Amino acid sequence: MRVRARLATGAAIAALALGVCVLMSRVEPIAEAQNLGQRAVNGTVVDGDSAAVPGATVFLQDEKTKSIRSYTTTKEGRFRFTQVNMPEDYDLWAEKEGKKSATKTISSWDTRKEVEVELKLK
Repeated sequence: MRVRARLATGAAIAALALGVCVLMSRVEPIAEAQNLGQRAVNGTVVDGDSAAVPGATVFLQDEKTKSIRSYTTTKEGRFRFTQVNMPEDYDLWAEKEGKKSATKTISSWDTRKEVEVELKLK
């Protein structure tokens, strides 16, 4: 009887371990896939009084390739970059009439598909 009990216990532990391994193999690819694809980077450019700044130029620079995309804000001070690769890091800043915002980084570790940013001109 003891041999059967030990075998049953050993089989249960092995089945549990196998189940955990199978479960972990299913979880890992999902975690990796979350940072693939593209995202959108949206936001508003504001002045020192937090008023929207139309006509500001917003720059999005790929940190690896150093390529730069630009966008001129709408009359509401809004900007939008689409098709921004998630596995890459980007710097984002705005300029108008000699004033510049602080540079913000859009990190490859950020898994959001829509990133909302406020850039304040100084």
